[in-house]
Amino acid sequence: MGMLDRFRGTRGRSRTVARDSASEIAALAEWAAARRGVEAFVEPKTAVTDVTAVLVAADGEWTRRIVGERGARRLAGALKIPVYDVNRIGYPQRMRDYDARRRIEQRRAREQEQ
Repeated sequence: MGMLDRFRGTRGRSRTVARDSASEIAALAEWAAARRGVEAFVEPKTAVTDVTAVLVAADGEWTRRIVGERGARRLAGALKIPVYDVNRIGYPQRMRDYDARRRIEQRRAREQEQ
């Protein structure tokens, strides 16, 4: 590593972040294609993560990826799905219902193992 490499490294890092974001967007696009009634919910940046996109299917199944603000909007536009701001409208009830069903199923599976 040369003496000035640390100053030149910002370009390389931004390309890496762009590649990572592109792979996250590709994973979300694949997930959405396999389900029906998918909507995107954009979560704000936190101290720990950048802007994330949560895709929620009609049955409440969901997935989350870190994609950045532009990535979330670009993804929703490319998939032609509605996009919502979580701070404004919150999460859909079907998402909470899906999580509740999964917890019940997991509890029942553990009880059957015993």
